[in-house]
Amino acid sequence: MSENSAAPAPGDEVLVIGGGFTGLAAAHELARAGVACRVLEREPYVGGLAGSFEAGGARLERFYHHWFSSDLEVRGLCAELGCSHLLQPHRTRTGVYYANSVYRLSSPWDVLRFAPLPLPDRVRLGWSAVRAHRVKHWRDLEGLTAREWLLDLSGPRVYETVWRPLLEGKFGQYATEVGATWMWTKLHLRGGSRSHSGREVLYYLRGGCAALLDAWVARLSELGVRICTSTPVRQVLTDDRGVCGVRTGSGVLPARRVLATTAPDLLAGLLAPAATGPPPHPDVPAVRRRLSAIPYLANLCLVLQNDRSLSDTYWLNVTDPSFPYVGVIEHTNLEACDAYAGSHLVYLSAYLPTSAELYRMDDDAVFRASLPHLSRMFPQFHRDWVRHYYVWRADHAQPVVTPHYSERIPAMETDVPGLYLAGMAQVYPQDRGTNYAVRQGRHVGRLIADRMRTAPRTAPRTAPGPRPPGAGPGAGPQSGPEEGTP
Repeated sequence: MSENSAAPAPGDEVLVIGGGFTGLAAAHELARAGVACRVLEREPYVGGLAGSFEAGGARLERFYHHWFSSDLEVRGLCAELGCSHLLQPHRTRTGVYYANSVYRLSSPWDVLRFAPLPLPDRVRLGWSAVRAHRVKHWRDLEGLTAREWLLDLSGPRVYETVWRPLLEGKFGQYATEVGATWMWTKLHLRGGSRSHSGREVLYYLRGGCAALLDAWVARLSELGVRICTSTPVRQVLTDDRGVCGVRTGSGVLPARRVLATTAPDLLAGLLAPAATGPPPHPDVPAVRRRLSAIPYLANLCLVLQNDRSLSDTYWLNVTDPSFPYVGVIEHTNLEACDAYAGSHLVYLSAYLPTSAELYRMDDDAVFRASLPHLSRMFPQFHRDWVRHYYVWRADHAQPVVTPHYSERIPAMETDVPGLYLAGMAQVYPQDRGTNYAVRQGRHVGRLIADRMRTAPRTAPRTAPGPRPPGAGPGAGPQSGPEEGTP
């Protein structure tokens, strides 16, 4: 099938759960293959963790984003959508907060000046990045934990000073279980995004992800994709033949092909059988067990809109266990504050379980609890600097990658016929990110289109439950739920 082929017969519409980068990329591939597609997004906006809000008169991602020079998928998407001219390289400064002091770690010379380590260990720290980059295949590390590998790579003093606090700050109770492949990906990726001088070069889109999403949604609309925002899916329905639809707050949408771009355990919850109705597909219990096997951490971002800068560092890793955040990311040290009417924008990022006290606080309490820590880290900081603050939460932000993770990755095509899964738990050995979300979405979109092209035609069967009245024709984002007969 091609973009110009005839529309598929009724009942061939694919339902995509989630309007993040994975869901939009999948819908893009399906539409280009001539497959009718509808995206169901629970939030009133698209983009997932790259969804934006207004700050300083401009739009900014709720959770920090940038791209590396190796992020070819998202750079190709920018080119396809006519946004390449907005993609700008930036030389950035990184550092670490240790023992109430900030140390720069932007270049090899910075590493050699890192005072918390004696000179031999500074050399080991710098050499560990070189050794990590020489590992050519992740399978060489898959049986190791990050702790085991890093101890061998750089020795116990470097591990205790630098790596252990970062692992514990990021993964908490899972720190000793994290696989070496996760850390290798981080070191390998950042090492590959450095200039000849050793300085890191990152990319950001002028206008942020919102500029890309605007162009993308317009393109999807041209292709006939229907994007339904404010439409949470309550249940994925199955019968003896496989998936047969989804239930939303407005009723049931029948479909024989459903793609979930959620965390695996969220899909497991959506597959929970209803108290009434026909029995689920016989493979549902086993699929639910597999989908529930991968733990996730949540993320909380406190975003400060300040009238002056905290420091000249873009990315500050925190190795102080008493500090509630693992990273302080001053966005306007990447994209100039001129783009935000002179405001200086800072993300304070914490990875934690949803049961954590900080995560359960209301927004005002999060801000108040953070002020003493900011004052300790930046003695010059004062509450009056803050013009506005925002608190954003994501329950499923970071899958926990453990040794031999490749054996636990959920299949993209589940054992329930017609049910697909694509998300950040499956981009291994890479870590989560919009670049890999685009790649994953394109892959699953092509897979579904291929399955539809080769499957024998059968008469569609209506899913259980009431059928809501049909929605009118049209595409693009809707202001509210859009339900009806496909």
